[in-house]
Amino acid sequence: MNSETTATVEPPSRRRLDRQLVIVSACVAIGLVLVGRGVLVSVTGDARTNLPATIESVLPVPEAEQALAQTDITVDLIEGFTGVLVVDGIEIETVNLAEVQDGGAEPGEQVSVPRVTVFEPGNFTLTYSPSPQGPIDRFDSGIHTVEVIYWPLDEGRARARTFSWYFNVV
Repeated sequence: MNSETTATVEPPSRRRLDRQLVIVSACVAIGLVLVGRGVLVSVTGDARTNLPATIESVLPVPEAEQALAQTDITVDLIEGFTGVLVVDGIEIETVNLAEVQDGGAEPGEQVSVPRVTVFEPGNFTLTYSPSPQGPIDRFDSGIHTVEVIYWPLDEGRARARTFSWYFNVV
């Protein structure tokens, strides 16, 4: 017997979308897009400080909100530059560390460094550490401003430029 059976094929049924699942998925996708955008447009670190090309870094960082009363001020200049620091309107004398060391110290001997801004010619850094023997013994609570006046070593202070920033001591 040859019998043919006709089978009806039903189209696959469409699964209904779960409305709650769609809403949660959309929220997650929007959240990921916003986080990704935030990471891509955020400005941090050196880019945030807007330092001139001749200054590699400064400490405390500009607009620091929780600096300590005994924090050091450091400016790292590019090679071939020197300068002075003006802290809260007070220009602090600068000494060249090479000149202090050339004052007759024997190799390995401790050198007494004055409590002023120290210029390290090998690193091209200016550093001031607050001290009772210096012009500023500590930073009181509040906002403090720092200005670095800097110039090329071979041109002198007449060709100086400035950069200012502030930090907050808690």
